[in-house]
Amino acid sequence: MAQVDAVIAERLRSDVALVNQIGQYIVSAGGKRIRPRLVLLFANALGYAGSEHYTLAATVEFIHTATLLHDDVVDESSLRRGRQTANAVFGNAASVLVGDFLYSRAFQMMVSVNDMRVLDVLADATNVIAEGEVLQLMNMHDPDLAVDEYLRVIRSKTAKLFEASARLGAIIAGADAAVEASCASYGRSLGTAFQLIDDLLDYDGETHELGKNVGDDLREGKPTLPLLVAMSQGTAEERELIRHAIEKGEVTRLPDVVAAVRRTGAIDAARELAGAEAEAARLCASALPPSRYKDALLHLCAQAVDRSS
Repeated sequence: MAQVDAVIAERLRSDVALVNQIGQYIVSAGGKRIRPRLVLLFANALGYAGSEHYTLAATVEFIHTATLLHDDVVDESSLRRGRQTANAVFGNAASVLVGDFLYSRAFQMMVSVNDMRVLDVLADATNVIAEGEVLQLMNMHDPDLAVDEYLRVIRSKTAKLFEASARLGAIIAGADAAVEASCASYGRSLGTAFQLIDDLLDYDGETHELGKNVGDDLREGKPTLPLLVAMSQGTAEERELIRHAIEKGEVTRLPDVVAAVRRTGAIDAARELAGAEAEAARLCASALPPSRYKDALLHLCAQAVDRSS
């Protein structure tokens, strides 16, 4: 990851001062860096001996960072990773435009690898992610959203880049089609588990641990799995409470919504589904040859579910 950070620092540079300022602001906020780690871990687990996996790892981190900049503008978020969002500090216009810079820089970097399969995977991923964001926008304030449609959104907007990251590691290592598909399945399942837990923590976490405001999803009118399960299992009064909260983005009764989510077992149901996705990822990684990279991939499966931030 030190090598990846060096690539990020080098390729983040621009002749435009504000690009440098905002880019450094959001990248220096840290984060789990799971997507670039997947590129490195799968490449190394499959015996890759070159250095282009550093470029690809930095590329997926740039794509992810661009989506964060755009997401925070769309969601009107004010807090991420424990500090003010870039849009809160620099304004919406600057954040969107620097997000565009990061997207275009990512494509410059992937072209430099000179592999059409890499281009194909990342071009497809960025397109699916954009579709997922639009789907989520369409689903805002809709308490009647089906669980399958909710899962479709998170597999597009979150799990797709996890999938692409894992697949890139296999591609650059020259893995055969079956191994590549298994790596991609790992990434898709891990990404789904990761987002399920993220959505769960909005009703079962603390602001200082999450690095974002508890209740943000409700304020934005996002019908996430804990709310959908609570409505299906709750009393008529609880259903009406949650339905109204989703439709209006109402957070004044957040404690009551949280109480309903917990009483109906929605937290446990969401965590159980995340656990099933993590187990699916673990089975994919189990087929890899023994190595410390495989061990790290297996550890990520447990870590994705057992976390508080």
